[in-house]
Amino acid sequence: MKVYFNNSCKICKAEIDLYKKEKIQEIDWIDITDNSLAEKEISRTDKELLRRLHVKDGEKVLQGAEAFLLVWKKIPKYRFLYNFLRLPIIFSLFSAVYEIVAFFLYIKNRKQLKN
Repeated sequence: MKVYFNNSCKICKAEIDLYKKEKIQEIDWIDITDNSLAEKEISRTDKELLRRLHVKDGEKVLQGAEAFLLVWKKIPKYRFLYNFLRLPIIFSLFSAVYEIVAFFLYIKNRKQLKN
C-alpha cells in the first residue's frame, strides 16, 4: 500500500510522522512535493494530490476520508479510529469535516503547485 501525502505541509507532516513511527512494513509513504512520478502512478495532477490524501492499495486508489480509513485500518494503534469513523452516519460527518480541513490546508499550501 502506498500513501501519498504532502510532506511540505507542517500539519500533514506532523500527522504522518505519528503513523510512520508505528513502522508498518506494508505501507510506503510517498511525498507528493514536486513528485511527477506520484502523479503518474495514480493518474492525478499535482493539484489533485495536494488537495487530499491518496492511498493506492493494489490497483485501487482511494482519497480523502476513505484513504484515512484504510491507513488507520492497517495500523493497530489507530484501528479504533477506523472502527468508529467507518460507521455510516459518523463517516458522513467525518468526511464533511475532512473536506473542510483539507480545503483550508490546500489553500495554505497551494503555492507549491507548478501552475
